[in-house]
Amino acid sequence: MDKLKVLVVDDSAVVRKVMTEIFEKAPGIQFLGAASDPLFAMNYMGKEWPDVIVLDVEMPRMDGITFLRKIMGERPTPIVICSTLTEKGAETTMQAMAAGAVDIVTKPKVGLKGFLQDEASSLISVVKAAGKANMGRVKRLVETQAKPVNGKSHPMPGKGTSQKFNADAMLPQRAGKAMTQTTEQIVAIGTSTGGTQALEAVLSKLPRVSPGMVIVQHMPAQFTKAFADRLNSVCEIEVLEAKDGDRVIPGRALIAPGGMHMLLKRNGAQYFVEVKDGPQVNRHKPSVDVLFRSVAQHAGKNALGIIMTGMGDDGAAGLLEMRQVGAHTLGQDEASSVVYGMPREAMKKGAVEREVSLDGIPGEILKVMH
Repeated sequence: MDKLKVLVVDDSAVVRKVMTEIFEKAPGIQFLGAASDPLFAMNYMGKEWPDVIVLDVEMPRMDGITFLRKIMGERPTPIVICSTLTEKGAETTMQAMAAGAVDIVTKPKVGLKGFLQDEASSLISVVKAAGKANMGRVKRLVETQAKPVNGKSHPMPGKGTSQKFNADAMLPQRAGKAMTQTTEQIVAIGTSTGGTQALEAVLSKLPRVSPGMVIVQHMPAQFTKAFADRLNSVCEIEVLEAKDGDRVIPGRALIAPGGMHMLLKRNGAQYFVEVKDGPQVNRHKPSVDVLFRSVAQHAGKNALGIIMTGMGDDGAAGLLEMRQVGAHTLGQDEASSVVYGMPREAMKKGAVEREVSLDGIPGEILKVMH
């Protein structure tokens, strides 16, 4: 099997040095080099085109967004944005995600070398996942995206950890009778790589009168508010980064904040969310499995679960629990997924009742209103 060809473009000498060390030793990767800006990167690409580009967004001579749009227009290639953990960095990164970047890796302003070295395995995983992205699908999503005017938009897994916890770490499994049917319906969505563009494609098509939604998108902590704000600006429904105690009501979608788990709770006839810290589950925080298990326990057959594009298996076990208590469950099909990883694992577990295309998901969400 051919090695994945990776190019780094970053104006920080420290970042270039550390990433060179990481990728030169990484199995399955052929490191093409590290360029200090997009113009130097074009020299590398003239000799050999990379399979994945790790790209800084704030650089001299040509900024990363301009370079990304040029690549997407000429030869769509998986691009992982390397962004600083700042408010400005989050805003710029959301523009990059809207323009077609497939994932995010973060870098702090201080302690950069140690941070990157600690995050080496996570960085390699993100880059390898990006290499599997269906770029034809990404390009079509970008071209049809709703008004990316003052843009912001997309995801990354949480920091890597050697131990892989399941949803038991946050919420014990509960046996017992499934909840009876009520009139209030809940939609729970889980997604990762490619999910920012996919979620925008779905949510921007929903009318204001839509069921309440709870959503986990794998994304670093500093970016989920900018992502929710972007979606809110292009959707008829209200889209918010969830806060502890927020009500789940029709016409509102709550996005789990990066770095925290989100669980659905119920008090009488009212649904709300609990946002809490805890260990990573399936190496993610927020975790789709944690959300889906809580939906199975507190909404039961009153819920619709949807697992969408993403790498890995987070959400597969939780979706199966939802199906076992009588909830309807859907998986995004391979043809419309940027990365058909999470939906595939859910299918293999028997968690998915039916597969649907991305274009078909808004209609399925509205069906639960009737």
